[in-house]
Amino acid sequence: MSNLYRKVGEMNYDGLISDLTPRTEVRGGTIAALKAETVLKRGTVLAKNADGKLIVLGSGEGTAHSILCDDTTVGVSDVDTAVYTAGCFDFDKVTVADDYTMTAEDLDTLRKYGIVFKNVSDI
Repeated sequence: MSNLYRKVGEMNYDGLISDLTPRTEVRGGTIAALKAETVLKRGTVLAKNADGKLIVLGSGEGTAHSILCDDTTVGVSDVDTAVYTAGCFDFDKVTVADDYTMTAEDLDTLRKYGIVFKNVSDI
């Protein structure tokens, strides 16, 4: 008989998801290739460029679109990955390109897709 009480894995709470409403939705996306291999961190806000591929918000021309689910290594070829397309996230836990600040237009666009922000305190 199998052991139904064994530990299967662990989850480390990082605070990215801050509420259950709206419901979190995950879909697939393609991150555009970069000039050098780079690790994009979970919680990176992504934009969709004219080619329909995802880039880090603020790193080029594109419209705010989704949030990266897991740390992802992107190299000189496109990478398929999972992204959050809806949910409630902690604004202090997401990242964008260096020297870029999310605008009200970015927040409105994300809100249209079902991505909202609600800060929570770390206890």
